[in-house]
Amino acid sequence: MTAKRASRLAPEQRRAQLLDIGLQLLTEQSPDELSTDEVARRAGISRGLLFHYFASKREFHEAIVRKACDELIAATTPDPSLDTEAWLDAAMSGFVDYVLANRTAYLTVVRGAPTGNPAVQEIVDETHRTLAGRVLAYHRRVGLPDQPHLDVVAQAWMALSQEATVNWPLHEPGARDELNRFLKRSLTAVLAVPVREESAGPARTGM
Repeated sequence: MTAKRASRLAPEQRRAQLLDIGLQLLTEQSPDELSTDEVARRAGISRGLLFHYFASKREFHEAIVRKACDELIAATTPDPSLDTEAWLDAAMSGFVDYVLANRTAYLTVVRGAPTGNPAVQEIVDETHRTLAGRVLAYHRRVGLPDQPHLDVVAQAWMALSQEATVNWPLHEPGARDELNRFLKRSLTAVLAVPVREESAGPARTGM
């Protein structure tokens, strides 16, 4: 069966279309199996025209991952004018909404299958750092005391929140609200745990 002939699109529209198709393919197969021939076929264009927009398959893959990560960041960026609790609720709801609406793409692209492309790994790592930065921003907003290794604590909680969101039994009644409450309580608890215990000082002896 031959591909349908492509309609004429403006360059930015065509580029966006190719990225959308590539992202869809990455929800169906591993990055190593991504076929630019199949992308071109679905777009109704020649493979050569695809490489008019992307210099190589490697560059195309990087652009797909960047698109997915940018969409996640946009979906989880709360309005800075909100009060602290509403700000946190918006960030968490945005994350849960994105993962639920784009579960396969999230698992394949954002959380990431192993890849030998350092540029792709840096895009994913940068996204994780941005999300962890929201935890640090919340820490500052509520005025919690500073402590060492907060960046590691933030990334650890992000890993917990990702696994919880992906695996939560959301088919159960009230599960979405339950998940939101768990994420909020777990963040508060994690940030409240001191990394280092305060010294009790020298022991007092009786007379």
